[in-house]
Amino acid sequence: MSQIPYHLIRADRKTISIRITPEGEILVRAPRSMPAADVRRFVESKGGWIEKHLSARPPVQPMTQTQLRELAHRALDIIPKRVAHFAPLAGVTYGRITIRNQRTRWGSCSAKGNLNFNCLLLLCPTEVLDYVVIHELCHRKQMNHSPLFWQEVERLCPDYRAHRDWLQKNGAALIAGMTEAE
Repeated sequence: MSQIPYHLIRADRKTISIRITPEGEILVRAPRSMPAADVRRFVESKGGWIEKHLSARPPVQPMTQTQLRELAHRALDIIPKRVAHFAPLAGVTYGRITIRNQRTRWGSCSAKGNLNFNCLLLLCPTEVLDYVVIHELCHRKQMNHSPLFWQEVERLCPDYRAHRDWLQKNGAALIAGMTEAE
């Protein structure tokens, strides 16, 4: 059996973890004090899990700059309509809407009520896009992630947990495709 290649990150932590990036890199986070041989044994013991997850990984489809611009242009047409639809249901107003190519966020809401959205939301299921719109509009009432905030999100989007999970499972692959366009 050949050794599994991985990138080791030492940190002040008590446990060891493995994560596979959208590009297929294996990241291992381990306590600073854990011997390298123990880290290697742990990784090798997870070989079946690693192989299964690497083979199930959808290939990253890189986007060209032209495709990214077209996506942003379409998002500028579609997302403001979704915001206009949900804002009265949330009972809020909003300021300017901006569409961006973001690597770390799907949306944001400023204290002034300006909304930013990632153009990659157009590659998500419609319900997921709507969840992000609702999430940001709910920040107009609660500029935090308190229980009151999540109650408001759930009022407008009862399945929000499933949509949030979809983004957590699939979002990194979408973003990886965008970063290829640079």
